[in-house]
Amino acid sequence: METTVCPWCHTEIVWDEEFGPEDTCPHCNNELSGYRTVTLGIDDLEDEDEPEEAGEPDQDSVSDDDLWDDEDKDSVVPIFNTLVQFGEDYDLKQYESKVAAILAAQLEAPECPQCHELMLLSGTQKVDGFEPSSPEELGGPVLKPPFALNLFVCPSCFHVQHSLAQEDRVQLVRNLSTKAK
Repeated sequence: METTVCPWCHTEIVWDEEFGPEDTCPHCNNELSGYRTVTLGIDDLEDEDEPEEAGEPDQDSVSDDDLWDDEDKDSVVPIFNTLVQFGEDYDLKQYESKVAAILAAQLEAPECPQCHELMLLSGTQKVDGFEPSSPEELGGPVLKPPFALNLFVCPSCFHVQHSLAQEDRVQLVRNLSTKAK
């Protein structure tokens, strides 16, 4: 029996010699072939405009087709790391260390749906102008205003995401778990 360790969740995967190695981790369903973060700088993009010299292709060169598996090619869009554009004006090593320190102190860190980096809690937003829905089954509103939303920002691609603040999660669970009047 051969073993593999998932680079994502660090689970040891034992695979049967008859079937061969797993392509995806049975625990976290991520691909075992490697990480998918692609970082391109401005120099890399300029090189694409220049014609290549005729000659023998390098054995070590990698085409874009090798970066993605065939089965997920249509469903995955590579994200350019937008943080690279700030590299000349700001210390990105310091940026990364502060991001890591903030993430270590956060109680909740959702994964960015765009680039899959962990997101930073940047604050809360109070919602007052909200018309709640009142389903018949509930006999009242699902969520009563005012309530607060946690605002998360991705430190890599700057995508923004909201989630209900903890106090208002309790209100939502209470509203949905009590019997109708």
